[in-house]
Parts: sequence; structure tokens; C-alpha cells
Amino acid sequence: MGTPHNSAAPGDIAKTVLMPGDPLRAKFIAEKYLENPVCFNEVRGMLGYTGTYRGSPVSVMGSGMGMPSIGIYSYELYTVYGVDNIIRIGSAGSYSPKAKIYDVVLATGAWSESSFARVQSGETADMRYPSDELCEKLRRSAERAGVPLIEGVVHSSDVFYQQDTSPYFERLREEHGCLCVEMESFALFHNAAVLGKNAACLLTISDSFVSKEVTTPEERQTSFTRMMEVALGI
Repeated sequence: MGTPHNSAAPGDIAKTVLMPGDPLRAKFIAEKYLENPVCFNEVRGMLGYTGTYRGSPVSVMGSGMGMPSIGIYSYELYTVYGVDNIIRIGSAGSYSPKAKIYDVVLATGAWSESSFARVQSGETADMRYPSDELCEKLRRSAERAGVPLIEGVVHSSDVFYQQDTSPYFERLREEHGCLCVEMESFALFHNAAVLGKNAACLLTISDSFVSKEVTTPEERQTSFTRMMEVALGI
């Protein structure tokens, strides 16, 4: 039995899911890295695949953009499909000269102005945290792969095009320690905490508010392989 957003049957999805925002990035990962990948979902174009990586079952599925979207998909994966672990593998805009284009970031927390947690379950905290166990596994995987990780708090924003472009990102960097910005981790971490599941987030810096560098859509879809390989390495 599926959901309105996912046509997978029970057992089609592995206990661990890698979740990029872009469903085409999910397709790329499945075709490049997984053995015998099978597509379990095409509803709304949100592609999902299950295969094996070095003998272990793993699934990869797009989340879409923003907290409402990943909120739906992650909640259903945890509650309907019995998923235990979700690792977001996404892109982020750097707030700091310490995080440069193509650097890989491990989120140690997600700060947000969003009302997602308050509306979902009455949680008023503006910071949500990943699973310590998953984060430690990702650190060990990165070390084995020789991929340096930058660790820090990320800003999960509800707004991509902000009208006031004055020094908002600088205030978030100084007041909340935000290293970079993305749009999903806060909701993912919240759902995992509410449901007693595990979540983590790896990000590749795709653009920078500091240097003004930007990667192309094609690069974001197919070139963030170090992050993908660290996540698969757990």
C-alpha cells in the first residue's frame, strides 16, 4: 500500500535512505553507484530507487525543495515504510569564507525561523539536531575516503529569494553561528526526533554569499560525488 506521494509497496525501500533534493540527482546516484537499482516511485516525478552498494541494501529518493516537501516524504518514509535512517545530501550557499565552493559540510545542527516544528508538534525551539550515531559514521566514512569535512550549524530557510539582501546572512553567521544556508534539514531533523528515528545531513557548497561564486545546475546534479560517496560509505 502506497501513499498519495509514494507508490512503493512495503519492503521496496531499504532501512537507510539517501535523500537529495533533486530527483534527477537520485537517478544519477542510483545509476552510477547502486547494483541492480529498481525504481520504486515516480509519483509527481519524485524518483526513488533501491539497490545495493557493496552488498548492503540502500535507497535513494528525491525530497523536493523546502521543508514542507521533505517534511512529507521523510515522515512517510519513517512511518509508512519503516525507514530508520535518512541522510540528506544536498547543496548549500556559504555564509563564511571557511566554506568554499565544492567543500563538503556535515551539519551539526539546523537553525531556522520556520514555523514547521511549532505547527507539526508544538515544538518552539529554533534549533534541531541530527543523530550523533549517523554523524559519527559519516565522519569515519569521510576519513576513509580522504574527504575533509567542515562541520557547523546550517541555516534552514523557508525563503530562497529574499527581498532584503542587506547583511542578513552576516547576522545569522554572527548571532547563530550559521555556516551556510539550505532549505530542508530543520524539518528532517525535527521529524526524526519526533518519531524516534535517525537523520543526518551532508551538504556540498554550490554557491557563496561571500565570494559570489556559483555552480551550474548540471554541476549540482552530477558533480557533487564526494558527498555522495561519503554517504554511501556508511
